[in-house]
Amino acid sequence: MRAVCENWLSRIWYGMSAAYIPLLPFSWLFKYAAGARRFLYKKKLLKAYKVGVPVIIVGNISVGGTGKTPAAVWLAEQLKYSGKIPGIISRGYPGHVGKLPVVVRPDSDPEIVGDEAILMATRTGCKVVVHPNRVAAARKVVELGANIIISDDGLQHYGLARDFEIVVMDTSRGFGNGKLLPAGPLREPVSRLHSVDMVLVNCENSKPEASQFENSSTWTFQLAAKSVHRVDESETREIQYFSGKRVHAVAGIGNPERFFRMLQGLGIDAVPHPLSDHADIGVSDITFADDLDVLMTEKDAVKCRQFNTDKCWYVAADLHIKDSGPMQPIDLILSKISPRKATI
Repeated sequence: MRAVCENWLSRIWYGMSAAYIPLLPFSWLFKYAAGARRFLYKKKLLKAYKVGVPVIIVGNISVGGTGKTPAAVWLAEQLKYSGKIPGIISRGYPGHVGKLPVVVRPDSDPEIVGDEAILMATRTGCKVVVHPNRVAAARKVVELGANIIISDDGLQHYGLARDFEIVVMDTSRGFGNGKLLPAGPLREPVSRLHSVDMVLVNCENSKPEASQFENSSTWTFQLAAKSVHRVDESETREIQYFSGKRVHAVAGIGNPERFFRMLQGLGIDAVPHPLSDHADIGVSDITFADDLDVLMTEKDAVKCRQFNTDKCWYVAADLHIKDSGPMQPIDLILSKISPRKATI
């Protein structure tokens, strides 16, 4: 049912359908409610809490897969290289965290902490804490020794004061029909990009103009696959191992078509099997009648470790900034977080 609803909404939001029109009154209500809430935080009528260390938000203004989690992983690695001790906080969706923040480990249960949190803990080696209350999660990760916080998502969680805002966009989907939820995919108007500190654009081919994303501090990036790993971590190979071979490709992410295109661009004959974002993957989702290998995303792999997956591999993809010029994104971030006071 969830996958059916997501497909229906995707056709409305990103297609040429006019079926969104009956939903417009609800979008107007959403727009004014969200705008009023942000206004109250900006005027300090609602309190935004500081946690004593710089906070960097990595979020988006639209729903669905834009590359936000890979961007958070990339940022953590950049900050570590710069001598910082980053900690990562996340809601832990679609997990079910209790009353207290939960510290995530590579072997944590994805049904409790969520798949993306485990991916980030595994890839970065940083302390990762999940809880729907971002302030509680931030305080916990500071207790664990972090001297800078990356909030994976949370752009609209204004209760946590922030020092730097990064929005991740996707050129393959853009802003859809440009409407706010539920008539369209936007959480906030496109004009919100004027006020953020940086826009990172997930761009497969052509480089968009900065003006397209309403922000002069715009960089483009690509997600590049270099290696594949057995889901049980027993073997690692270069991605070229599968070039020219036919495989099943499974993706339960916000934009599975991007994963399939990446494989096809590497010369892999991928039979696509799209699933809903954060899908609860079972054995039947990765078992097929033939003897072909199965390639999946790294996020999906954390939910398949308990299965007998001798044919299953995950693709490790890294974020690469394109044409950054003399100023690197991390340079801008570091130059702004130290002297600034946290704001909403």
